[in-house]
Amino acid sequence: MPGTPSATGSGNTAGTGIGTRSALAAAVAASLLLTATVTTTAAAASTDGAAGANGGGGTATPGQIVFADAAGSTGPAQPVPGASSGGTLNVLQQDTFGHLDPAQVRVNNQAQLATLIDRGLTTYRLDNAGNYSVVGDLATDSGRMSDGGRTWTYTLKSGIRWEDGTPITSADIRQSVERLFAPFVTNGPTYLQHWLANTSGADYRNLLPEGPYNGSHLPDSVLSTPDAKTIVFHFQQAQPDLPYALALAGYSAVPAARDTKEAYDTAPVASGPYRVENFTPGVSMTLVRNPQWDPATDSARHQYPDKFQISFGVSAVDSTRRIMADAGDDRTALSFTNSVDAAHTNAVMADPATAARAISGYQPYVAQINFNTRRITDARLRQALAYAIPTRAVYDAQGGQWGAELAGSYISPTMPGYRASDPLGKVAHPDGEPDKARKILKSEHKLGMKIRYAFVDTPAGQQYSAAIEAALDRAGFDVERVAIPGRNYYDTIGKTDNAFDMYASAWGADWPSGLTVIPPVFDGRTVANGSSNYSMLNDPRVNRRIDRIKTQTDPGRAATAWMALADHIAKTDVPAVPTVSYKQLQISGSRVGGAVYHRMYANIDPTRLYLKP
Repeated sequence: MPGTPSATGSGNTAGTGIGTRSALAAAVAASLLLTATVTTTAAAASTDGAAGANGGGGTATPGQIVFADAAGSTGPAQPVPGASSGGTLNVLQQDTFGHLDPAQVRVNNQAQLATLIDRGLTTYRLDNAGNYSVVGDLATDSGRMSDGGRTWTYTLKSGIRWEDGTPITSADIRQSVERLFAPFVTNGPTYLQHWLANTSGADYRNLLPEGPYNGSHLPDSVLSTPDAKTIVFHFQQAQPDLPYALALAGYSAVPAARDTKEAYDTAPVASGPYRVENFTPGVSMTLVRNPQWDPATDSARHQYPDKFQISFGVSAVDSTRRIMADAGDDRTALSFTNSVDAAHTNAVMADPATAARAISGYQPYVAQINFNTRRITDARLRQALAYAIPTRAVYDAQGGQWGAELAGSYISPTMPGYRASDPLGKVAHPDGEPDKARKILKSEHKLGMKIRYAFVDTPAGQQYSAAIEAALDRAGFDVERVAIPGRNYYDTIGKTDNAFDMYASAWGADWPSGLTVIPPVFDGRTVANGSSNYSMLNDPRVNRRIDRIKTQTDPGRAATAWMALADHIAKTDVPAVPTVSYKQLQISGSRVGGAVYHRMYANIDPTRLYLKP
C-alpha cells in the first residue's frame, strides 16, 4: 500500500497532500537520494515442495527477493549494531490511524503500525547487509508450494501467542481469512479473497457472504486446517506470489476467540512485539511491550524501546521544525510517515549535522488526479481536464527534486518493465496545455463546466490544489474545491456514490509486479465501496487485457505487457492524470538509533529503532 491512503498500500505519507496506498519503495543512503530499481518477481521454487533448499537462505535468482525456508525464518532477528534497550520513543504523526483491524488496513501509516503489533503467516525481513527476504512469520517458512502453484501449505511455529497468553492456532488463521469476506470489511486488500474465489470481481464475497459469524466456513477444498498447526490454501489457478501477498499487513492474524467484528477496529489483540495500551483517536496512542512476544519465533522484528508514544495532529512542517531543532523530548522523536516538509528540505540537506540524521529514497508510488468516470462519462471531457492540469504544481508542493519527479505513467520507474512514457504529455507540458483544453470544451459546448474537486486537507494539498483550480478556471472550467481531512480522505473518495468529479490519490505496488498496480486501480470488476479503482473505470476491453496478462508466466513479458496496458488506459480511457513519482526524505532526533529506510514499507522501518544513551 495502499497504500499507503499512505501511502502500504499499500495507504498517508503525511505532508504530501495526496496520501498513498500500499507498501513498496527503494533503498536509501543516510544523506543521499539513491535510485534502486526493483526487479524482483515471484521467487517461488520451480519445483513442488519447500520454497528454498539452502539453510538460512531459500531459493532466488539474481534480482529476486528470497522466499525463505525454515532456517531463514527462524528467530531471533539479527541484532541491530549498537542497539540498546529501554526508553520511550516519541512518534510525531500528522494523521491518526483510521483502522486498527488488520482486515481493514490498506493505508500506509496503518501498515507501519501493524509491523509492531500484528503478525501474519509471512513478513519481510531486512538484514544488516540491506538484503530483503520474505520469511515465515507465524509460519515456519514462507510456504510450501505444490500442485503447480495451486496448493500452498503453512505450518505454524511453536511458542507463538496472543497478548493474553493464548496460543495462536490454525483456527485463528482460518478465522482471519474467512472474516475477510464479511460485509463489514471494506478497506483491506482483496488479492487473497479473489484468488480463493477464483474471480477478479466484487462477487468474491459470494464465496462466504457473512464471513464465519453464523457457523459458515470456507469448504476444505478452498481452505483446510487439518490440525492446530497446519493451514492449506487451495486455488484453482496457480498463485506463485502468495508469500508476497500474505506479507501484507491486511492479512495479519486475528484471534478467533476475541474477534469482535466491527468493534475489533478499535481494540485489536497484539501478536507482535508491542501492544496498544491506550488510543485516543486524533490525539495519541501508546504502545508498550507485549510480554507474550517471543523473539525466538520472530526473524524480522525487535523490541528495543520500552514504549512508543505517538502524537497525532503534528503536521510535516511542525515535525520537521521540531526534529531539526533537536531539543528536549524531540531528541528522541521521529515520524513513521511524515516527510520533511518541502520548505525545509534544502535546509535539512545543506547542514551536515542535520543531514546525518536524515534517511531518503525513491518510492514506487505514483500520484494521480482521478476523474470520476461515473460523473464525467465523456472521455473527451476527461481529456480536456488532463490537458489543463498543471502537474508542476504537485511537483513543487512535494519539495521539487527532494520530494518527487514528474510522472508520465501510472507505473513507477522503480518497477520492473518500466520505460519512459508520457501518453498524456504531462512530463513534456508540466504547466498544462490550457488552449487544448479550452478547444475541447468549446467543441463540446461545455465552457463553464462545473467541477467538484476534492483534495486532502494538508498544507501541500492546499498548495497544489489551489494552483490546479486556477489553471482549470483559465481553461474554461468552473471549479469548486472541497477539503477533506486526511483521516477520512480515502474512505470518502472510495465511495462509489461520492459527489466529486476529481480527486487525488497515489498508489504503489503491493509487491514488485504490475499485477499489484493495474488490476487494483483500473479493473472495472473491482469497483465497490472501498475499492482502489477511484476513477471507477469499467472498460471491458481493459478488463479482458488484464485477464490475459495475468496468465503470462514469464515475468519479463508480463512486466512489458502491464506497461503497455497502462499507456493504453491513459491515452484511450483517460481515467486519471499521473502527476509525480514520489521520493521520501525523513529525519529523526539525535538520540534515535536504527533509523533505516525500508523499501517494502516505503518509509522508515519501525522494527529496528532504538534509543541511544
